[in-house]
Order: sequence, then C-alpha cells, then structure tokens
Amino acid sequence: MNFGLIIVGDEILSGKREDKHLAKVIALLGARGLALSWAHYVGDDRARIGAELARAFTGGDVVFCCGGIGATPDDHTRQAAAAALGVPLVLHPEARELIMQRVRQLAEEKGWTADENHPDTLRRLEMGVFPEGASIIANPFNKIPGFSVGDVHFVPGFPVMAHPMIEALLDGRYANLHGSLVQSERSVIVFGAMEASLTPLMQGIEAEFSGVKVFSLPSVDHPSLGRHIELGVKGRGPALDAAYAVLMAGLRDHGAELGAEMVR
Repeated sequence: MNFGLIIVGDEILSGKREDKHLAKVIALLGARGLALSWAHYVGDDRARIGAELARAFTGGDVVFCCGGIGATPDDHTRQAAAAALGVPLVLHPEARELIMQRVRQLAEEKGWTADENHPDTLRRLEMGVFPEGASIIANPFNKIPGFSVGDVHFVPGFPVMAHPMIEALLDGRYANLHGSLVQSERSVIVFGAMEASLTPLMQGIEAEFSGVKVFSLPSVDHPSLGRHIELGVKGRGPALDAAYAVLMAGLRDHGAELGAEMVR
C-alpha cells in the first residue's frame, strides 16, 4: 500500500505557522521500512478539502489528514469528509464519552461541576461529530479523538497530538506492512556531464529493470564539489546491483568524470 499525507490549514499556506507534519511523517514511516508516496497542502476551503478527500477515499492509499477537525468556523475537514462520502455527520458515542471525560476532568481541576448542557460543553461535543460509520482514533494528549474512514485517518493539526496518533496507527493497524517498502540506493557523483545527454541512459535502465528507479540530483553551487550530478538507482533485490552496474558502464562509455560512490 502507498502512504499519502494531506495537511490542512490557511496558517501553513500563509506562513504564519511552519509545517511540522511532513518531515515527521516521513521519519515515522522510514523508521518502519515504509515511505511517503505523496503529500498535498490545502487551505481552509471546504470545497477544496472535499475534493482532496474524495480522491483519498477512492484512491486505495493509506492517507493521514492533519488539521481542520475542530469545531471553530475555520474548521471544515469533518464536514468536507461527510460531504465527500455522501453521509451525515453524527455524534460518535465513544467520542462523546471521551470528550465528557475531558470535560469532567477540567471541571474537577477548577472545582466546578460538569454540566452536560452547558454551551461550552455542547461546543466541545461538536468535536466528536464525525461522518456516519467512522471509527475513532484515540488521542493520548487530551482525549479528544480523531477518526478514521477506511484507510483515511483524520487527526488534529497540533503536532503534539497528531504525531502520536499516527504512530499508534502505524504500529497497530499497519504493523504488518513494516519493512514492505524498504529500498536501497546506489549512486555516484558525476562531473562534467549534462543531464540531457545522460537521459537516454537513465531511460534505458528503467525500461530494462522493472521496479528500479533512476534519480538525478544536479547541483550548481555545492560548496565543495561545485557543479555536479548525483546519479543513481533505487529499488530492492538483485535488480538494484545489476542496474547500477549498467549505469556505471554507461557513464564510463559516455566519458563522464566520476567521483565518490554512495550506498544508502
């Protein structure tokens, strides 16, 4: 299965807050022999969020969606998810109990008595209103849950909440996938060659070796290497070494000046 990430919030697109989800999700996946296939950013626009989620629900990938599941006017993810699914929003009974536990805890800390009908309580309960048929994702930080619909998982925008929730899903529901996307890379530094002249060699390797990808990372101002290309292959199994041998032979035939080789 492929893994995708949707990050919701005007504050990310405007630069008011720095996105901390992308790098963390890549790290969480990588530590488990998995990889992120794609990531999309979308602002607080219900129609745009709905369009992203409609693709996610039918795409067959595992998708983590961060942000927009609160109950303020700029939170649209829950509503967009329900619209994309064509189902109503309903108060999830488990979510209700978890939220009420939080309400009672806060009331106790302040010496109050929790009132289930207080306007503040009713607003908090809106955070447990999910698309009909959703399951909950436990939130160890403050008990306010996220939710899942199939393999699409919705967590808060706060990293301190979202990241443990994603990690729990990876180590629980998707533990059987660990290691399934482990890839290796072999590459070499190439001097004095242009990408355009090396493109036929790269295309030929991908055509010959199924499952192997060729990558080219040019640099024009590296502080120690100067202008160069890191050219390599990534994949799994014996095909990777065979593809790399063809790459090196092709580069030598091309007359390229070769530098350090790397294995990752």
